Amino acid sequence: MTIESIAYALDTFYLLISAALVMWMAAGFSMLEAGLVRSKNTTEILVKNILLYALACVCYLLVGYEWMYGPVSTESYAPAANFFFQVVFVATAMSIVSGAVAERMKLTSFLLFTVVMTAVIYPIEGSWTWGGGFLSQAGFIDFAGSGIVHMAGAAAALAGVLLLGPRRGKYGHSGRIYAIPGANMPLAALGTLILWLGWFGFNGGSQLALSSVDNANAVATIFVNTNMAAAAGAIAAYLLTFLIWRKADLTMILNGALAGLVAITAEPAVPTHLVATLIGTGAGVLVVVSIIAVDRIRIDDPVGAISVHGVCGIYGLLLVAVTHPEATLTAQLYGIAVIFGWVFASSFVIWWLLRVTIGIRVSAEAEYDGADISECGVEAYPEFVSAKSR
Repeated sequence: MTIESIAYALDTFYLLISAALVMWMAAGFSMLEAGLVRSKNTTEILVKNILLYALACVCYLLVGYEWMYGPVSTESYAPAANFFFQVVFVATAMSIVSGAVAERMKLTSFLLFTVVMTAVIYPIEGSWTWGGGFLSQAGFIDFAGSGIVHMAGAAAALAGVLLLGPRRGKYGHSGRIYAIPGANMPLAALGTLILWLGWFGFNGGSQLALSSVDNANAVATIFVNTNMAAAAGAIAAYLLTFLIWRKADLTMILNGALAGLVAITAEPAVPTHLVATLIGTGAGVLVVVSIIAVDRIRIDDPVGAISVHGVCGIYGLLLVAVTHPEATLTAQLYGIAVIFGWVFASSFVIWWLLRVTIGIRVSAEAEYDGADISECGVEAYPEFVSAKSR
């Protein structure tokens, strides 16, 4: 066996294992969202997460992958490994949408949008960046997808939320905001820790190789920086919420960790460990401020996805201009504007077409009884459901 074949096998194996870790993030999103919605909507949010992953795989295989990359040839690892690694990123982008529109969107409309998002919208902007298109040529840098994946998912989510409207009872006529607590904090915490683990594959796998001293060192740096940003984000969110409310708000702490992960994703290989920690700290503060601000302008996001993935994704992309010697602020702003503009505008059109044809929101009665009953006919926690909803 030659050195080249050993390197090929090692890099292929590394890419596959990294992809498997990213696939496991589907479980993380499922548990996080199931914990942050009310019990009457748990089954439906799980159905969304399972089916969006399945649809993303099929749609990206049939249409999206070739649209994004064209004919792919590589001598470093198996081409099928590259497809598997790329397809789990598509599913991640779509998972961001499901949490933001939770508890009031029709399942059928969501699934139809999933097809368009994973087959067309995401691959087009991906072709402009990772596919070697004009954004890449302009100098836009996004190592593992703070913008290409996370901001894009948030842009699609924002378009849907604006057309969908808030959950009933979320905002009062006098401008008062009513909290709607999630049903299961242990599940939300578990989901966050699963995402934290999966992110090592998300960022580490984006190095695309392990079989050299330089690649091995880069992967190790990426792992440490990813972990430090998440840890710092969680601590910063805790400290800020304790300063504001004198309480340790678990949901903000969880989102702080995720915010740190999203922010460092734009460039986890170049910063020092201390700088990565500072990036995560800033993201943890920013996400708390953003979630509060988004709520005050009456944009209802049950899981904070728009703030975590959108606002902190932009924050991470901008910091690349500071940490990466080849990055420029102009190129980063250009990439942000193009990706967000394309995904938001195209998503808005699709959501609008769905709204005027089959509708995107469940009825008031269905929303009151819960999507588990109206959309799935299966109750996640039947012993806690009233006789009326049975």
